Amino acid sequence: MLLLLLALPFLMALALTTMRGASDRALAWVAALAPLVGLGLLAWLTPAVLDGQVPSLRLPWLPEIGLFLHLRLDGLAWMFAGLVLGIGALVVMYARYYLSAEDCAPRFFACLLLFMGSMLGVVLAGNLLLLVVSWELTSISSFLLIGYWTHRQDARQGAQLALAITGAGGLALLGGVLLIGRVVGSYDLDVVLASGDAIRASGHYPAILMLVLAGIFTKSAQFPFHFWLPQAMAAPTPVSAYLHSATMVKCGVFLLARLHPALAGTELFFDVVTTIGAITLLVGAWYAIFQHDLKGLLAYSTISHLGLITLLFGLSTPMAVVAGLFHIINHATFKASLFMAAGIIDHECGTRDMRQLGNLRRFLPWTSALAIVASLAMAGIPLLNGFLSKEMFFAEALQIEAHDGMQWFVGITAVLAGVLGVAYSLRFVHDTFFGKGPRNLPTMPHEPPVWMRIPVAVLVALCLGVGMLPALTVQTALRAAAEGTLGPAAPTFDLAVWHGINQPLLMSIGGMLGGFVLYFGLRRLLDLHAIVRHSLARSVFGWNMQALSTLADRFTDTIANGSLQRSLLWLVLAAIAAGAAPFLSGNHAPLAWHAPQPMPLLGWLCWLILIACTAFTIRLYRQRLLALVVLGGAGLMMSLAFVFLSAPDLALTQLLVEMVSLALLLLGLHYLPPRSPPERTPRRRLRDIAVASAAGLGIGLLAYAVMTRGAPDPAGAEMLARSLPEAYGRNVVNVILVDFRGFDTFGEITVFAIAALIVHALLRRTRLLPERVMPGPPVQLPVPADLAQLMFPLTLTVSVFLFLRGHNAPGGGFIAGLVLAVPLLIQYVIQGAASVESRFGFDYVRCIGVGLVVAAIGGIAPLVFGLPFLTSGHAEPWLPLVGELPLASAMVFDTGVYLVVFGGAMLILSMLGTIKPSRTRSSRMGVLQPGTRSTRTGELR
Repeated sequence: MLLLLLALPFLMALALTTMRGASDRALAWVAALAPLVGLGLLAWLTPAVLDGQVPSLRLPWLPEIGLFLHLRLDGLAWMFAGLVLGIGALVVMYARYYLSAEDCAPRFFACLLLFMGSMLGVVLAGNLLLLVVSWELTSISSFLLIGYWTHRQDARQGAQLALAITGAGGLALLGGVLLIGRVVGSYDLDVVLASGDAIRASGHYPAILMLVLAGIFTKSAQFPFHFWLPQAMAAPTPVSAYLHSATMVKCGVFLLARLHPALAGTELFFDVVTTIGAITLLVGAWYAIFQHDLKGLLAYSTISHLGLITLLFGLSTPMAVVAGLFHIINHATFKASLFMAAGIIDHECGTRDMRQLGNLRRFLPWTSALAIVASLAMAGIPLLNGFLSKEMFFAEALQIEAHDGMQWFVGITAVLAGVLGVAYSLRFVHDTFFGKGPRNLPTMPHEPPVWMRIPVAVLVALCLGVGMLPALTVQTALRAAAEGTLGPAAPTFDLAVWHGINQPLLMSIGGMLGGFVLYFGLRRLLDLHAIVRHSLARSVFGWNMQALSTLADRFTDTIANGSLQRSLLWLVLAAIAAGAAPFLSGNHAPLAWHAPQPMPLLGWLCWLILIACTAFTIRLYRQRLLALVVLGGAGLMMSLAFVFLSAPDLALTQLLVEMVSLALLLLGLHYLPPRSPPERTPRRRLRDIAVASAAGLGIGLLAYAVMTRGAPDPAGAEMLARSLPEAYGRNVVNVILVDFRGFDTFGEITVFAIAALIVHALLRRTRLLPERVMPGPPVQLPVPADLAQLMFPLTLTVSVFLFLRGHNAPGGGFIAGLVLAVPLLIQYVIQGAASVESRFGFDYVRCIGVGLVVAAIGGIAPLVFGLPFLTSGHAEPWLPLVGELPLASAMVFDTGVYLVVFGGAMLILSMLGTIKPSRTRSSRMGVLQPGTRSTRTGELR
């Protein structure tokens, strides 16, 4: 149930990417399925959660490093999952009418669901490493959503700023989590929460706390990292309503609540969290008053309310934690509704600038009424939900003990926050819905479609319901969240609207009166519309980034100025230094000069040919084609060396890689001059000889030391012993690739796929300069089409044969993929791309994608049976005429490798074979044919 709850948004996001031609209504319904079905699953689990149970799911992922797919749903996770799914469903409905016809709705809804799934991963995670992975996914998906309007510079800059700040905080959080795991000995959340005393007593506690708080403060826009949130307002309003009021910015305070039993309870925690929360509360509220953009005002008010929540968790008393959780719920409801109302105003008026707005209650009466009620909830007016949590904050601010001076500091902060909160709420209401106006609007304002107002009305109704009937609407959920956060330390409480005339009520009244006086006093004394406030922290960040860019430019000009030779020189020198460091420091085992293995005459002959090919390659390097042929001889001798050393898999791989590389280099030579230019000076030539000699000597010594070491290889012996009984394969090399180190192989084929796609992206629009255009395809020999067609089925048969035997004999997915690619690559070189593609149309990009999906399925499937990722199974089905056929489930993963290798190699080589001349040249020569489509990608040429 929990796994389905987590997977639903990702599955629906994947489905949306395939619905390019669907209507906006169909896209919205598909997108809404994830939160709606998720709410149904959550409702199914609710009785167990309210009864004090913690539904959980635990699947092994990488158990050796303590990583499990552990999901758990306690009261805190249940509350946040409800916010994520409930407000997510309303935002999807709202976005259906907000997006214009020019916006790419599938991409928007897919990114929105990607973020929804990432947030669910954070709140449901029962393992800290899984939480960090989901945490980073929220940063990436929010980057995509903030920068959704890629044509706008402010959207791109806001997305980059948000990713830079929250990404840096994510790295800090990862460091803190790793330290927690070192102290506790586990990353399991239940173990960590039960080990609070051990964490606080550890010498690593200050570092743990600072690193974790860095992640929390950056994600929840706390001072001094608050400046990224106003810049993120360039995102579409549904994104702001979802990410920047209800979910993403709550991610930090959620983690503060989640780890509260493990980290709170010290003077350091109290001082740091309370102080930062108080500063953020006041700074955000003060800047909100002077904003002219509706979303800018709401952004700074969000910063202020996040500071309030952080301050409450910093106080650390049980009721302060309850107040913080309560305000998370209240803020999510009234702020999401306000963002949606701001979006309606922008949508219908063409601007969000309050200097142009005013008197909108005449044109948008329903929207105005809803927005005014939500603004009053934000100000903390009685009978609305914001009032209740604000009074709880005042009550806790008055009860601080044993902290010198902090009681006065927090009390004054609370009163000032109440005054400023009423002031910026009045600014929002008065300048938008009352007064004179509107002024110079691009369009005549009018009410939006009814269904666009429904989400706002639902949230405003919640503000009223919670504010008037808290015991019936929210008390049970809040008690469950408090028990999920504090466990047995959770207090008993009863929510009520009236607690009599007391100090918190007097503070609320004083805050409301002070807010009225402050706002109208500022309007009388100052021209608020003429004042522009800029964030000092944002300016400091900009100066630092500019200085860093300048330093990077100077370093690049000095070290990597675009010269390939210089880059290779630095790379080789760094490798020499790294290899020589142990020898120079004396921390190395002495070389043992063992008697060499006897070599037959044929071996000496191969070695001499290898040396000769290497020497002639260096001698003939200026004659590129001849040097390439001689270099191929060196590769062939290396393959024979592997055969001599009884390594057939390596020999096959080396030979096939040589073939592919030869075709690649031949295609590359087509775009290069026939001869290389000579070296500039003899001094440079001597330098290169010295560096190459040092590198070669070092590699030779290292290889000799590895091959002649006397101690047996324990890892190799263990893999030999476990290959057949545990992985069901006699070919240890293939078993290592697809089973023992299958996770590494999955990463490698992913990198290979990304490299191929990057080559495709770079070369598909590449045009040669007119003077560089070659007179035709690389080489065109008259090979009969029948022979070319005959080669492919024969090669396919050999490829499938090598693939099927790879688990028990030399072969496998990598080798089989190269075998299938080699004859096609040779045809590309001999006949040209147009001739080959006319007979063999194949989408290599899709082949890569299918290969990655198949490999992922082969790895994930064992999780269904409670086994670790990429665990191999075995079966021996009996087939007619064949008999028993031994099969291992690792073949599914190897199939993915097969497809990725074939598709990636073909994509790279085919792109190199189809670089086009410049359009000016081609239009004169008639080379380009704009009407044709590539059979590889379906794009117009």
